[in-house]
Amino acid sequence: MFMSDNNSGVHPKIMEAVMEANNGHDFAYGNDNTSKKAIEEISKLLGKDVDVYFVTTGTAANVIGMGGLLGTYEAVVCADTAHINVDECGALERFTGSKILTIANKNGKIAVEGVRKYLHSLGDEHQSQPKIISISQTTETGSLYSLDEIRRLADFAHHNNMYLHIDGARIANAVVALKTSFKEMITDTGVDLLSFGGTKNGMMIGEAIVSLNKDISQSLKFHRKQGMQLLSKMRFISAQFIAYLDGELWRKNAANANEMGRYFAHRLSEFEEITLKDGLETNMIFANMDRDLIRLLQEKFDFYLLDEDTGLVRLVTSFDTKKEDIDEFIDYIGTCLNR
Repeated sequence: MFMSDNNSGVHPKIMEAVMEANNGHDFAYGNDNTSKKAIEEISKLLGKDVDVYFVTTGTAANVIGMGGLLGTYEAVVCADTAHINVDECGALERFTGSKILTIANKNGKIAVEGVRKYLHSLGDEHQSQPKIISISQTTETGSLYSLDEIRRLADFAHHNNMYLHIDGARIANAVVALKTSFKEMITDTGVDLLSFGGTKNGMMIGEAIVSLNKDISQSLKFHRKQGMQLLSKMRFISAQFIAYLDGELWRKNAANANEMGRYFAHRLSEFEEITLKDGLETNMIFANMDRDLIRLLQEKFDFYLLDEDTGLVRLVTSFDTKKEDIDEFIDYIGTCLNR
């Protein structure tokens, strides 16, 4: 239950939208009315006329999106903990031919100073040329970039003929946690490319490559086709986004996940045997526990053990997590500790 927000089901309103999209016939390959409406709604969300390319997975959004901007001799600069570097099985490097250049993260994040060290290679034909800065929001360690931090990275990228990409698998959780809007976090800071995720926040399947820079969008439809992500019945992806944005369902789902994350952290703090990571703001909780306690808990609950030596675990709440689910976990900790 707490292994990942990928493990949750689909929000009923999303499921209804998929069923509704099944009525009648419509044009294929994204030329349908549903997909056109979804693109309009995403543009409204971002306060800008954007180009949108629907795909099935976050990895596809990252690889195809950035692949459309990269030459084979160019590179993406990111944190060493980034999903594209750690959890995508080398997909970006395989399918784009481009290199990933990593920076040691500080609480999951990178800053201009870390990127700057790679600029010495500009113009040197012996080295990959840095072209994209990629950050995750929310980061893989549960931290968040402030709007000023994003803006500084975007300004630095543009000043050096680079682009800024955001891996937004949990972007809704970040927007809610920082009490801001998509426009303020993405458009107004100068982000060029967004991998807009919804699967972790109540959707069934599907992500969107969102280009906020018309100059870089021209080739993306061809990269999507070559990447085997041009779905013939695209409306079943785009219909989910319409429902996801309607009435700010995305916000309601993320707000519950975040609230349950805070509640989980609060309940875990009752045990002196458990040390929580500082600065938890969204739906991911990181804590250090005794290895024997972890073993007992994993006999009943699913969650990730990230570090055997330190007993670091990750617990994730979802749009449909209830306090009763968390209380059951907490009560079992008490049982294991003979409380």
